Amino acid sequence: MSYLDWGVLVGTLAFIAVYGMWKTRGSQNIEGYLKGNNSEKWWTICLSIMATQASAITFLSTPGQAYEDGMRFLQFYFGLPIAMVIIAISFIPIYYRLKVYTAYEFLESRFDLKTRSLAAFLFLVQRGLAAGITIYAPAIILSSILGWNVNTTSLIIGLVVIIYTVTGGTRAVSVTQKQQMAVMMGGMIVAGLIVINMLPPEVSFYDAVQVAGKMDKLNLINFSFDWNDRYNVWSGVSGGLFLFMSYFGTDQSQVARYLSGKSVTESRLGLLFNGLLKIPMQFIILFIGVMVFVFYQFVQPPVFFNKVAKEKLYETPYAGNLIQLEAEHNANFKEKSRVVREMLRGIQAEDEPAIAAARTELNGIEAEGKAIRTEVKGLLQKANPQAEVKDTDYVFISFVMQYMPTGIIGLLLAVIFCASMSSTSSELNALASTTVIDMYKRSIRPEASGAHYLQASKLFTVGWGMFAILFATLASQLDNLIQAVNILGSLFYGTILGIFVVGFYLKSIKAHAVFWAAVLAEALVILTYTTTEIGFLWLNPIGCLLVIGLGYFFQAVLPQKR
Repeated sequence: MSYLDWGVLVGTLAFIAVYGMWKTRGSQNIEGYLKGNNSEKWWTICLSIMATQASAITFLSTPGQAYEDGMRFLQFYFGLPIAMVIIAISFIPIYYRLKVYTAYEFLESRFDLKTRSLAAFLFLVQRGLAAGITIYAPAIILSSILGWNVNTTSLIIGLVVIIYTVTGGTRAVSVTQKQQMAVMMGGMIVAGLIVINMLPPEVSFYDAVQVAGKMDKLNLINFSFDWNDRYNVWSGVSGGLFLFMSYFGTDQSQVARYLSGKSVTESRLGLLFNGLLKIPMQFIILFIGVMVFVFYQFVQPPVFFNKVAKEKLYETPYAGNLIQLEAEHNANFKEKSRVVREMLRGIQAEDEPAIAAARTELNGIEAEGKAIRTEVKGLLQKANPQAEVKDTDYVFISFVMQYMPTGIIGLLLAVIFCASMSSTSSELNALASTTVIDMYKRSIRPEASGAHYLQASKLFTVGWGMFAILFATLASQLDNLIQAVNILGSLFYGTILGIFVVGFYLKSIKAHAVFWAAVLAEALVILTYTTTEIGFLWLNPIGCLLVIGLGYFFQAVLPQKR
């Protein structure tokens, strides 16, 4: 990287961090630290909610997801607007009326302590692991740029986020996320315009879209029903609805964002505008990934996008095999590029038979290219059984580092680091507040002073940060990160949502029944995921409906406490 890129990156991050600490100076009580003194306007809430969800994974992994699988991932968000309406109507007024610090306090007033503790425990496990993944995502970048071990970069990034979060609490998180969202979306839009401008002169924007469509990358809508398909309209609307109701309605990392609002109205508006803006935002990011795919149809891509891992392979006895495979990859690309240009000429001439013939030929060439890449991944594993062989998370950053102009590289790295700071700080703040309010204060030290709980919140923030760093060292074993974090959420969110749905709407089910229903439902969800090929989005309605159904069953058969 050039000095200009380093200047843009460091200057952007330093400004945001210093601004956040300056704006939130003087937060010396637990109310201000965990709820921001209920001072936020709706637009701050909206941007804070979006920034919390838009982690570094969003900007690092989503373009790679589109490069590999097209835009069908967008269907994952189709249930989001419906979920926002339901939460705004049902959840927010109850939280405000009870004046809770965390969502799980409601469960004790509706059920009992053990049910509250169970839901809080499930959240802590899920969100603690997810925080590790969000730390690992930007660590990939530093390891690629500097050639450092990814565990070292995970440690550095984790420590920076811990310091940043401990300093200002919830208010610091919310205040800085406005600037972070501006940097994130501004940078990505600039990247998209540059990608389109870098296409060959004979390839117009319309041509690029047509090529992407003919190569099945604009597969936005899929109405076919398949339990094993991760992304279609049915899994997005139904499974996504349950996932987002749980995430935005019961996950403390999001609930804390709108509990800091000045009023119920401000919180509702923040949630509803998030529902309106999130799908267009994801569309833009996925579309940028598709344009990167089109760019690499005319400009040769690397045989493996993780540059550091590939260079290490040159230092092993398998270097000769890699050189041979790269030569085969080069020949495969030349043939593929020739056929893509034939298809482009057919598109420009509106010659459907020529397009169909080119597409048929491309299928065989692409299959050969995938086989070559699979062999390279096999060599990586032979040389190092612990090596990461999934490289889709490196597609976008590899493109940025090789082709983006000086200055823009620093801006786009700032985008990814801002996303990491915003989401990870929200997660650590939520983990600390849930641990203090729902576990420590409620069951361990109920009579301590406010200053003690403030200090405990900061110490638990550090503790959860260290746990996240530890899990980040294992994240290289996961598949595509954007999928991994959503799979992890789906394993727990359905059960947590089921507890809240029973609490809000099904008054006939009592504490004893819902507790054992949730325990059994969570076990069945994990069993379903580990023993079947069902799409992970379906785990969310399955978990929720299991809690409801088993709750009715246990209410009827278990002896009830007086």
